[in-house]
Amino acid sequence: MNGYLLDRVMKDVLRVVEPLQDDWAARFQVINELRDVVQSIESLRGATIEPFGSFVSNLFSRWGDLDLSVQLHNGSYISTAGKKHKQSLLKDIQKALRKKGGWYKLQLIPHARVPILKIEHIQHKISCDISIDNLVGQMKSKILLWLNDIDGRFHDMVLLVKEWAKAHDINNSKQGTFNSYSLSLLVIFHFQTCSPAILPPLKDIYPGNVADNLKGVRAEVESKIARTCATNIARFKSRTINRSSLSELFVSFLVKFSDISSKASELGICPYTGQWLEIESNMRWLPKTYAIFVEDPFEQPENTARAINARQLARISEAFWMTHLRLTSVHQNQSLILNDLARPQISQFIINPSGSSSAPAFNIGNHPPIRPQVHQASVTQPRPWIQHQFQNNVPRFNMGNFPHISPQAPHTGTTQSRPPVKHKTPKTKRTVSNPNGLKAGEPSNPSKIYNGQGQQKWRPRS
Repeated sequence: MNGYLLDRVMKDVLRVVEPLQDDWAARFQVINELRDVVQSIESLRGATIEPFGSFVSNLFSRWGDLDLSVQLHNGSYISTAGKKHKQSLLKDIQKALRKKGGWYKLQLIPHARVPILKIEHIQHKISCDISIDNLVGQMKSKILLWLNDIDGRFHDMVLLVKEWAKAHDINNSKQGTFNSYSLSLLVIFHFQTCSPAILPPLKDIYPGNVADNLKGVRAEVESKIARTCATNIARFKSRTINRSSLSELFVSFLVKFSDISSKASELGICPYTGQWLEIESNMRWLPKTYAIFVEDPFEQPENTARAINARQLARISEAFWMTHLRLTSVHQNQSLILNDLARPQISQFIINPSGSSSAPAFNIGNHPPIRPQVHQASVTQPRPWIQHQFQNNVPRFNMGNFPHISPQAPHTGTTQSRPPVKHKTPKTKRTVSNPNGLKAGEPSNPSKIYNGQGQQKWRPRS
């Protein structure tokens, strides 16, 4: 395997799929517009719109969906609306959006485990999933964001794995394959089971079931979770560093899950313990009715891969194995690697990035053709260690009452909107701005809450 070539191609893919400042600004504009609609609905007086999912965890690509929770007003206490009430409120939002205009594909899915309203913004072509009182989703997203501070390769691996899965058509829960959240959990599990481990078992980050603990005064509950995670993350960061390159991690990821179709009949994936667990001996998972079990570490014992069926699992396993064989072949070249790692829309632009009339236009899903900008920073050396640096003087991301935000660059004078990143390579550095630099009631960095309050401060290494 030509590790240098594979690393270089992976960085090319990342430069195309990573969000630009315009992608962040467009999503904030969508959130602001939805907030105005929600505030106009009588049954939702006092409610707020709060993002979660990959947008908050900084694990979304340029074409990623936007997950939004309508948090009902319940004073300082966590609201717990019943399923029928949620269905009714989503119908009210659906009616208001139809009346307002600017949205299409308004599809209500009332009988899902979590009722949602699926919509798409006409101007920005951004798909949104709206749910009610989805605080557990918000907390999951924040913890995934904090994991980025342990090792920035987590962010890159998730984006690469999701793009690879899209290229092989195995990132669509509607068609019986992985959803993006379960793919992120597979990356976490892989990083937990490397030698030496890059990430700890998630029980060592938060020793409890997050979903069960979201009761009572919201600020106190969230602060306790954040404080616990900050302390444990700081403790783990002092351990042995795994120095594998991104290409080595990706190839070992493929190997680890290449026989998943046979393993899944007996073993479940448990990121909470960081171990394969026997299904028959785990009373929380029985009776087993799934083709594969990927437990949600924050909402146990929910199976995040419950949509996968046996036929698709065999195809998923084949995708892992065949990609591994091709990437480790001696007959590698850029074109062959790109065919395995990315969709044609991505790979063609990498091969011909000139932006001339001969360059292929993007048309992902139902999006109109666009010619994407790509990050101008060039990385000539593999960057296996990435450090997310959270600055205390940066305005914080608002997870609560969203102020109106101008759809301009989130930070004046910056060109991108990711968290500040330093690539620890011998010759090259690239610094990128903070995606959470937009003011908010809930900080993306748990340590920010506790400065001056006698708690352990969480300061990433510079």
